[in-house]
Amino acid sequence: MLRCTARHTHRATRRALNFNAWSRTALPLFLACSLALPLHSQSAGGSRQAAPRNPAGESSRTSVSPAPASAIRDRSAASDNGSASTSGGPRVPNELGRIPIVEWHQVVDADGTYKVSRERFLAELTELHARGYVPISLGDYLDRKIDIPAGKSPVLFTFDDASPSQFSYIERNGQLVIDPKSAMGILGDFIKKHPDWKPRGVFCLLPAAQVGHAFFGDKGIAGQKSEWRLQKVQYLAQQGYDLCNHTLWHAQLNKYSEAVVQEQLARGVMAIDSAVPGYKVRALALPYGIWPKNRALAYGGSWYDRKSKRDIKYNNEAVFEVAGGPARSPHDPEFNARKLPRVPLQGGTKLKPTLDAMDKPGPMSRYVSDGNLAVVAKLPGK
Repeated sequence: MLRCTARHTHRATRRALNFNAWSRTALPLFLACSLALPLHSQSAGGSRQAAPRNPAGESSRTSVSPAPASAIRDRSAASDNGSASTSGGPRVPNELGRIPIVEWHQVVDADGTYKVSRERFLAELTELHARGYVPISLGDYLDRKIDIPAGKSPVLFTFDDASPSQFSYIERNGQLVIDPKSAMGILGDFIKKHPDWKPRGVFCLLPAAQVGHAFFGDKGIAGQKSEWRLQKVQYLAQQGYDLCNHTLWHAQLNKYSEAVVQEQLARGVMAIDSAVPGYKVRALALPYGIWPKNRALAYGGSWYDRKSKRDIKYNNEAVFEVAGGPARSPHDPEFNARKLPRVPLQGGTKLKPTLDAMDKPGPMSRYVSDGNLAVVAKLPGK
């Protein structure tokens, strides 16, 4: 039986971000989440919450490999300085360039540790759009099907911890509507005003965490009702957003036995399946960016659910770390979906320096589409 010893968000030691956006070195950033107790007891003894009853089916692992060399072509019109753009002209296609996997936590009144203000969140969306970035899905990325217009660049949004600030409902005239002040409300309104963007992003979920971090809020926290939780998860899947495992209650995986690690990950998958039956969870976001002692358990494992009398298996094709800078293109021979760096945004850590660095010549220059899925465009000499 699991026990959660921490009571509140940000128990781990806070560290100031000293993050070089174009560095490949993963920095130790302790993310904001709750090491949580269960939402409520479902067991006869009234102890920890039983896992949701609908287990997820086993998903098969997809091998992600670089595109064949025959499908990669030089862009002879480009200069050979490694830049992703030309001075005063259109961006030069470079589909071996880097892709920012942007990471948000709470979207609230003011910037802070693991927090960005609503105004800043909107400003970051606006800047990404102005610079020619287009949100893509996790499947687009892993399956090497980044189908965006020529000259545009992909960005992958990730939202960790399932807090009410990310997705809240309010009741208006007897109807549930998305709170326009929540991240989903802000993003949804932005997409309506910019139809070249589609609803895309990855929500890394906690099903049973404290202080409202349980499928975006429960027990009246931040005005959110427990019965709304599954509706929110279902809505995300229906709209085209991806659902990602973030463990059951944000366990720091290196502190626990292999059995507990597998239970945390399997029950996270089960909870998602309880909301969206049959949903294939393809990714894990590591709590605090910390791996289990046995790293293989982050990729796959199983746990026996005594209630359903079934082995619940999980299989993560992708694992998100907490920092590290822009990620490699899936066409890059060194691409590794099982160790994906991200660009965390909070407090004093801004998006602009990363985007500026990606607009400069060099190995961290941005991915730019040629608009042709059949061909991988690269800069000369690459």
